[in-house]
Amino acid sequence: MPGRVLIVEDEYLIRLLLEDMLEELGFEVAGVASSVSEGKEQAGTAQIDLAILDVNIDGEQVFPVAEVLKGRNLPFCFITGYGAQGLPEQYRSLPTLQKPFQMADLKTTLMKMTGAVSS
Repeated sequence: MPGRVLIVEDEYLIRLLLEDMLEELGFEVAGVASSVSEGKEQAGTAQIDLAILDVNIDGEQVFPVAEVLKGRNLPFCFITGYGAQGLPEQYRSLPTLQKPFQMADLKTTLMKMTGAVSS
């Protein structure tokens, strides 16, 4: 079941592409952040169902945002050019999309996160 998504991504064109893909898949973009501090703020207060986090936000790691989401028990996935093996150990089991990814990859990941399909 689609829901409200927070996007934390510093690259404008990737953010736009993600917004378009999410809307096409029936999700609502509930928030967009282009910095870790903005991401943390929105992750703590926005009415969202899940989040998509770019690992490297303007040279900063996005993990403080992930911790806020974990504290709210909200699902999230990472997007990165390095794949899951580039993540710290405690995050490697979480859904990760490797850049560049296609809409089908995003859809599969989001459906797993929302429980619409089994893993």
